[in-house]
Amino acid sequence: MATVSQFCVSGGSARWLCCGVLLAAAAQLAAQEPMSGETPGGMVRLFASDGAVLESQEARKDLPCTVTPSKPVLGFDLKFHAGYEVGIPLKELAGDGNQLTMVFRVLAESHPDDPVYFAQHVSVPPLDDVDRGPASLLGAFDVGEGKYHIDWLMRDRTERVCSFHWDAEATLPPRDRQITLEIAAGAVQPFDPETFKPEPPVERHHGDSPLKVKVIVNFAPQDTAAAALQPMETSALLSILRGIAREPRIAKFSLVTFNLQEQKVIYRQQEATQIDFPALGHAMSALNLGTTDLKRLAQKHPGSEFLASLIAAEVSQAKDGPDAVIFAGPKLGVEDVIPPDALKQLSEVKFPVFYMSYNLNPAANPWRDAIGSAVKYLKGMEFTISRPRDLFFAWNEIMGRIVKGKSGATVAGNAPSQ
Repeated sequence: MATVSQFCVSGGSARWLCCGVLLAAAAQLAAQEPMSGETPGGMVRLFASDGAVLESQEARKDLPCTVTPSKPVLGFDLKFHAGYEVGIPLKELAGDGNQLTMVFRVLAESHPDDPVYFAQHVSVPPLDDVDRGPASLLGAFDVGEGKYHIDWLMRDRTERVCSFHWDAEATLPPRDRQITLEIAAGAVQPFDPETFKPEPPVERHHGDSPLKVKVIVNFAPQDTAAAALQPMETSALLSILRGIAREPRIAKFSLVTFNLQEQKVIYRQQEATQIDFPALGHAMSALNLGTTDLKRLAQKHPGSEFLASLIAAEVSQAKDGPDAVIFAGPKLGVEDVIPPDALKQLSEVKFPVFYMSYNLNPAANPWRDAIGSAVKYLKGMEFTISRPRDLFFAWNEIMGRIVKGKSGATVAGNAPSQ
């Protein structure tokens, strides 16, 4: 795999940011950092030849490459993610080493005089001239709602150029207009690959009755045979957790994360004012999926027994007096079932219980899973999270019920999955 480096240019009225890309076999994006101008209001420092290519609006193929733009897609983090994939024959990069420089700008239709520029450098190791097929490079950036025009170029060390120009539109369907996005309309931001970055401080509105919640998250892939969580799964679970952490009406958080496959608690945080995401990420890095303990093979229902014990300890016997308990995690398989006798051992609780079940394909698994059964037994509510809109509306419903429960209103009761 080629190494990744970054090249960033600073400017004035136009904003420059740097964005990492990976070459060939890589599928992840390197870090991106915003760049500030050296002098306020200064002119953008751009090679005249690059500026001419960007302005020409003509596609060039001096350096053979194929650019495939990706349509902006709303993520669970409530940001539109846009970008592109570039294919280039490796034989075009043969030699003692090369360097690819990409420069592109994104212009929002709402303010075309304020473009956002990105610059990328990718170092190419020495390659022979064997016909190996294409290399693949990825680029990504985030946008708010709106229409955008992108001018893009790539050049190698010999100044051969490939250029491409395209339009993109990020829009919410009419029924989702009430969703509050995490990025303003017409805004362009670098893609941030830091998964477990800390949350900025939140101004908490405690009032006379500050809320305390306990969050219990199963960090596990939907495919029980998988050796790791897929990026979309991690994104969905972390987006659920970050949405809870950003709620200003919650004063204290207790967090318990576990992995059902490993049958162990991964991380615990007790009555904190802020969820420690870097510490959670550090704990997650030690998770070793894809291996099986021989002792667990001897157990009849290892996952079910662990789950029943965990729910009893963290919910039925909770001594921290939370105002609500919120479960989150991927939809479990039909083999993970808590026996009826174990369910009967769960005592009634005096606070509402919710389950945010991440299920990318509800039609393939419409049955209630083990956690859902326990939540139903505790007279709680289950919400199916398949799309970003599900997360937004589920959280609004949950917070409304928590607030009503705190004020003494009736909140619990069996309810269908949403």
